[in-house]
Amino acid sequence: MPTPARGDACPGALRLHEAADGHLARVRIPGGLLQASQATALARAAEDLGDAHLDLTSRGNVQLRALPADAGQELAARLAEAALLPSPAHERIRNLVASPLSGLDDEGHADVTPLVPAVDAALLEDPATAALSGRFLFALDDGRGDTAALDADVTMLATPDGDLALTLPGVPGSLRLPPDQAPAAAHAAALLFLAAARASGTRAWRVAELPPG
Repeated sequence: MPTPARGDACPGALRLHEAADGHLARVRIPGGLLQASQATALARAAEDLGDAHLDLTSRGNVQLRALPADAGQELAARLAEAALLPSPAHERIRNLVASPLSGLDDEGHADVTPLVPAVDAALLEDPATAALSGRFLFALDDGRGDTAALDADVTMLATPDGDLALTLPGVPGSLRLPPDQAPAAAHAAALLFLAAARASGTRAWRVAELPPG
């Protein structure tokens, strides 16, 4: 995968993207997990500030469209009040997908849903991880292979023996770890990528964009 020649312009909740129908905000929803009050807050923001619609992205995030150029401050205040903006510095790096039906049927090896807030918190606690691009993706897969197929930068796949298998694109093999080590492992993998990107002298956004070796 070629290395981007420009900086990361991926939209976020605080960095609005200018589109044909106005400005667009992308709100990261780790694991696609929302409380009813948070869903209501998003719906009201879309009605009051945008086109009254919420778009769902392929990564389980939410987009508000047709926003005025000066809507950023009001939107940020609403998101913060709804606990959807726990760290403004990290808001674009909270790209975490998890098996949507995990814990709701018998298809997976383990319920990975409880790991979502723990992994998210581990990333938010370190100022260094705010340097990740808005495209860097973490995946938690309960063993059925749904999110593992998304070519995430850091994938943790539940195994039949109760462990997680951590894999990185282009790196052979996997690292086995117990589920309670998932937050620390995700954090360590993020720092490893950032160090490798700096050492390579590239502007890589994702693991697959790092030069070989």
